[in-house]
Amino acid sequence: MENPGTDPDETTENRIMHIRFGTGNADRVEEALAALDRGEEPAPYLERVYRDVDNLHRVTRPKNLELLRVLASERPESIRETARLVDRDVRQVHRNLEELEELDLISLESEGPGKPTRPQVWYDEIAVELPLTAGDGSNEDSVEA
Repeated sequence: MENPGTDPDETTENRIMHIRFGTGNADRVEEALAALDRGEEPAPYLERVYRDVDNLHRVTRPKNLELLRVLASERPESIRETARLVDRDVRQVHRNLEELEELDLISLESEGPGKPTRPQVWYDEIAVELPLTAGDGSNEDSVEA
């Protein structure tokens, strides 16, 4: 996945990835559209919406959270360096990084054949938003799987 956020090296602003279950933040979309209509550039808003509760579990697994923290704070140059930083086997780390890439939370970028693959994040923080009621204030009858 191409990095949809701002370049982390070009801004000092804290970038938050909002993870939501079920539906996206429609108010933020409306705000962005209104800003565009006014000829303004809307503030970046990073969001992933999951409709499968298992994906939320995959994001919040301790090993995956540890990797995301290391990627955001240390900015390792390769999967091997990432494995060294978390003191884990390279194959296990590679498998977890591929899972995070499937969830669109990181990108695995290679600069060419024979070059190491670099895991990257484009945010500094994750905010998980899990609504317990429907948008109209009523309780959800079921959780989509």
